[in-house]
Amino acid sequence: MIKNERKIYLYSALLITLVVNSAKLMALNTDGIIARYWQFNIWEYGFQFIYNMIFCLVLLYVNLSRGKLFNVFRENRQWFKLYVFNTLIVVTVIMLGSLIHSLLFGAVQLPGNRIRGYFARFLLSSIMIAVVIRLILLMRESRNKDLINEQLHTAYLQAQLQLLQEQLNPHFLFNTLSSLSAIVREDPRLAQTYILHLSKVFRYTLVHSGNELVSLEKELQHLESYIQLVKMRLENTFQIQIKANERILGKQILHLSLQPLVENAVKHNRATISDPLMVDIYEENEWLIIRNNLQLTISETEGTGLGLANLNERYKLQAHHEIEIHQTKEYFMVKLPLL
Repeated sequence: MIKNERKIYLYSALLITLVVNSAKLMALNTDGIIARYWQFNIWEYGFQFIYNMIFCLVLLYVNLSRGKLFNVFRENRQWFKLYVFNTLIVVTVIMLGSLIHSLLFGAVQLPGNRIRGYFARFLLSSIMIAVVIRLILLMRESRNKDLINEQLHTAYLQAQLQLLQEQLNPHFLFNTLSSLSAIVREDPRLAQTYILHLSKVFRYTLVHSGNELVSLEKELQHLESYIQLVKMRLENTFQIQIKANERILGKQILHLSLQPLVENAVKHNRATISDPLMVDIYEENEWLIIRNNLQLTISETEGTGLGLANLNERYKLQAHHEIEIHQTKEYFMVKLPLL
């Protein structure tokens, strides 16, 4: 239980108890109306005050303690059970308090007056406690959203940094610059196109989209620049087929989620004229499928899997949905939920 919530419980119970028992203090005025029916007794008032405060604390505790029965009812939306059990507590406390009060301080002048007083005070206490419970639940919800947003932002920055590191590592730069050098010698105009696509790849990685969810159309536009770089380097040994109709282009996926998957396929698989690397991107049952034929390089160093783990964590936080990863002898496939 969070320390601040404990203070809220205590202060709320104290305030509610003061409010509902304030009328009793009017009996201090011997000429007042309350004094005609109830003579002020410090011990009797003290019992009522402490009993009422304990009731408030108990009701707050059983309804807000994580993992307890009442909280389970709320999480499972079992509202009928939640209200019935709370009502039973209130009724039991009223009857028990009235009985103990009578045993300790005797009967009142008017029959039934004491139980009516308990009913009025504890019903008002219950209503005020319900308001406090709702406020605390709203605070928890807001705190949880802030925590999720912070985790999502951290995961996003890690993914962005990891992708940038991949683009700046010696292997990537060597291949990129080697391809650029060859193109410059053979076709200077094509080299300009190569540099243009390379700048787009870096720009999309570095510049935040304004929202971590982007349209599939925008992500595919960015992917096209990376595809052009790969095709200029691998030429006919790399083939990619994208099937995305108008119906799904407006769907959303996470920013920077497609390029790392295609990049993994290029990085970990052979690509030759006789056995080209083939990547397919298509939609199936509200999932975006990224699939490549599996022909791992002999010198392939096993990756840490951090890229896929990070992408999965981002989807869990942002979309409350995990990605799916499948591997057979022939294919490696990643499925991203379309939002």
